[in-house]
Amino acid sequence: MNPEERKQILSGKKATARPGTTNQNATDSAGKPVQQKLTFGQELWSWTKTIFSSLLIVMVINGILIASFVVPTGSMENEVLPGDFLFVNRFIYGGSSPQTIPFFNIPLPYFTLPGLRDPQKGDVIVFIFPGGRSDVKARDFQYYLKRCVATAGDTLQIINTKIYINGVEQPLPESAKFDPLLSTPSSGDASQTFPDGYGFTRDNWGPMRIPQKGDIIPLNDSTYRAWRIFVMREGHEVERNGEIINVDGKPVTSYTVERDYCFGMGDNRWNSLDSRYWGFVPMDDVIGTPLIVYWSWPVAVDRDGDGIANTENPAEQTSFWEKLGSIRWGRLFNVID
Repeated sequence: MNPEERKQILSGKKATARPGTTNQNATDSAGKPVQQKLTFGQELWSWTKTIFSSLLIVMVINGILIASFVVPTGSMENEVLPGDFLFVNRFIYGGSSPQTIPFFNIPLPYFTLPGLRDPQKGDVIVFIFPGGRSDVKARDFQYYLKRCVATAGDTLQIINTKIYINGVEQPLPESAKFDPLLSTPSSGDASQTFPDGYGFTRDNWGPMRIPQKGDIIPLNDSTYRAWRIFVMREGHEVERNGEIINVDGKPVTSYTVERDYCFGMGDNRWNSLDSRYWGFVPMDDVIGTPLIVYWSWPVAVDRDGDGIANTENPAEQTSFWEKLGSIRWGRLFNVID
């Protein structure tokens, strides 16, 4: 310790660091702490930690409590409209650990938490899309929005667009819509519906029981085509060798259902690809129910069923400022039911 340092200590001031040394408690001549300048690497690491921590907090909140969902199609008109931004209640059916990596939509292994209750008939539900009728797994990870019209153990039948559950006709949702432009189904409608080979149509479907855990499904020559994908979606290998059907390499004549399911349909009954076309929704894959609309503006949607997005509002093809003028203020904070 040199005389100058001894003098500063006796005067009540801490010594500043000598050149070439590090002193985190360094002070200036007035006794105020001296801000140590971070290196580029330290700055980068600090920002990385901040961003990562923020993302982690958002992912946890998004998985357990409240999530955001943008309505991409008109299948649920008029309850929700394409371009509605919704807050989704994840807590009610049981939240989960993060299911995707933000911004990249890459699926992650996840676990679910117990919920307050299961989805019920009439609930608007957000769920993980199970895939097309012939897909064991969806090609892309997507969330879908439909109305739950039947749950595990119900027998569902659609007769001339009217829904019957366990033989009782169900009232239409107040928001239900039948688009007159799509009143005539496509010529191949019966060949596109689920289950494969049953010949159901969008307006006349069933009767069929919604699978419940423990149900026994016969597997034979007449049912193999319809139920093969269903069994594979539950995680099993299914193959046919002549008249013998093997599940996980063992010959079987029936299959015991391992999960509960529900049936989802769009309120826009003639313009909705839903469970009538690709099958049942596992209850475990229902992630929540919408609460309110927090933002809304028009987007391009497929209005005539030809697979081509049509323009709902000219503002979609103009500047950002003009698009701001198309905000549907009347829909903000609408409650979804």
